[in-house]
Amino acid sequence: MKLLRVRASNFKNCQDDTKIDFLAKSKKTSEDKEYELQTIADGLYRYNTMAFVGKNASGKTTAIELLDCCYSILGEFRLENKHYNYNDISLEIIFYHEGYIYKYVTLLQNDITAENRATFKSQHIFRKKYYKSKLNTIYAETGFEEMMNLGELPEDTASVFFVLKKKTEAAIYFDSYGEGADTYQILFRAMNSYGITNDILADIIRIFDESILELQRIDDHNYHMVGRNEDRIFSDKELIYLLSSGTTKGILLYTLMVVSLKNGLDLLIDEAETHFHKTLVENMINLYKDKSVNKRNATLAFTTHYCEVLDLFNRQDNIWICRTEDKVLIQNMYDTFDLRSGLLKSKQFYNNTFQTAVNYEQLMNLKRDLMK
Repeated sequence: MKLLRVRASNFKNCQDDTKIDFLAKSKKTSEDKEYELQTIADGLYRYNTMAFVGKNASGKTTAIELLDCCYSILGEFRLENKHYNYNDISLEIIFYHEGYIYKYVTLLQNDITAENRATFKSQHIFRKKYYKSKLNTIYAETGFEEMMNLGELPEDTASVFFVLKKKTEAAIYFDSYGEGADTYQILFRAMNSYGITNDILADIIRIFDESILELQRIDDHNYHMVGRNEDRIFSDKELIYLLSSGTTKGILLYTLMVVSLKNGLDLLIDEAETHFHKTLVENMINLYKDKSVNKRNATLAFTTHYCEVLDLFNRQDNIWICRTEDKVLIQNMYDTFDLRSGLLKSKQFYNNTFQTAVNYEQLMNLKRDLMK
């Protein structure tokens, strides 16, 4: 299963009919096919990397949470314990699975019997056979037929169950807040579930702290750490205080990245640069673009303030500009802005082409107030 497009209305503060598309829109060069795009069916190209950019409070997190919402439906067939209200969210999710294009539509409501859980109303699933010759009309209504008489499910279970059959993780969501003392429990649980070796973990740890030679789990709350100057057992809470916040988050994020790459799971990151050097973010992007590493067509979707990393993107259609007016606007760079391909994307941001620059006058107002 590969997600192709989501469309939403009434999701948080998003403008109605917000769309995020994973399929390549502009010309596909041989270089793009090698580094920027992945082939999921004959002629069907999906992005290896996607970026959501904008200034603070522009809606970047909202965009990545919308994707997380849809992946939860596709992977778990449920929506619960999210940081937003479910009521009256209209969703359309289009995905590719085993030679067919599926379109799932539903209206979400809050479950009155359980806190922070959604129920699914007015559910419909349509499908059509994928043909390369009909790629240009892949989202068109033409050819879709509704799947009828699928069966009964509880109201809190999405009917995509009848297509995908069993729960499976479709994507991993990593936010910028961290997991506190639970970080190492999550880390080793992921290693155990997905067969990540201690050698890989050691490689990851040394990226962030060269003084740590080895880290092994004793139980859920105690860990054996070997360093250049010490060899002892630490509790999870001691490790959180001993290691920097950036090291702790970095080790978890890079482990989840390995899980993503090895298993073809999409990785969603809110504020990729938080606590990390820009070089580490650039390295992640390059790993997803490298087909010798990204062998199972995983996609990296991230929000960022580092507009310089966008200069690593050859394309424009896998970049979304987020702005807030009355509503959050999530606009595709290729669809919305007429840009010359030769100019650096970072230069466009600094020139305020996308109306995303920090308000200089407000900064000066603060300075003047402080000088009084």
